[in-house]
Amino acid sequence: MFLYLILIAVGVALLLLLLKLASGPSPSKSLKRRMELVKERHAEGVTAAAQAQIRKLMAARASRIDGFASSIIPRPALLRKRLEMTGKNISLAKYAAISLGITGIVTMLLMFRGAPFFLSFFVGLFFGVGVPHFIIGFLIKRRINKFTANFPDAIELMVRGLRSGLPISETLGVVASEIGGPVGIEFRTVADKMKIGRTMEAALQETADRLGTPEFQFFVITLAIQRETGGNLAETLSNLADVLRKRSQMKLKIKAMSSESKASAYIVGSLPFVVFGLVWMINPGYMGNFFVDQRLIVAGMGGLVWMGIGVFIMAKMVNFEI
Repeated sequence: MFLYLILIAVGVALLLLLLKLASGPSPSKSLKRRMELVKERHAEGVTAAAQAQIRKLMAARASRIDGFASSIIPRPALLRKRLEMTGKNISLAKYAAISLGITGIVTMLLMFRGAPFFLSFFVGLFFGVGVPHFIIGFLIKRRINKFTANFPDAIELMVRGLRSGLPISETLGVVASEIGGPVGIEFRTVADKMKIGRTMEAALQETADRLGTPEFQFFVITLAIQRETGGNLAETLSNLADVLRKRSQMKLKIKAMSSESKASAYIVGSLPFVVFGLVWMINPGYMGNFFVDQRLIVAGMGGLVWMGIGVFIMAKMVNFEI
């Protein structure tokens, strides 16, 4: 009984820590930090130097924490790129802390329900690795979809600016200030890089590498070809906007036509796991033999392999590239 109370207390502490890390900085703390930066900018003497030194020490400490997280996380460069693609302020240290928190909470909950330690640990590790990865992928997909939906409007705005006599660099700034969401943020980043001396091609290519969308890559290639060959840039961009709109319409048609097959794949793939979980909740001793009996373990592993092959084939059948 005392062990259960300790597990519950540790689980509650990890849950509170996880919620604190996931919530991000509060608006009051952000406002206070900005006010301190303004005071430091206009202050004089030793106080300003001391505050600047404290900020440098805090930044160095944060970089050391990220460096430690990079040493324990496999392929940290790829993970850092994925975190940047979300558009959120998520560091490697925060990502690692959330993963460890989920792993610990799931492990202790399963142990509290009477599951073996190794089974609880591996299930907790599966959730600790899979849930943050799934959430990051969901955030990336949502941001990319918003960018793709508003990108043709941004190109049309550039076309109107070019036809009115503005240079291409000015039209990028107009898009950054007039278009909201991910499109405005990315174009604002390009405009800021150009202000500090980067060429337009390099700034656009860095954004294209970070986004990883074919639509923006088409835009970068169009500008590069037009700069080399010349011609009417406004007409070229107008044709590109029309192509991107038709591409988006084709994606929606394919999504509607394949929705029934995807729903069937989701139901067929999740039904065995749902039934297993429900029966385990009703009669844990009956389903517990799958983790004790060697024959049932082999049969379960074989079933998982065949289920994985079937899900992979169904996913490939309903996935279309445009």
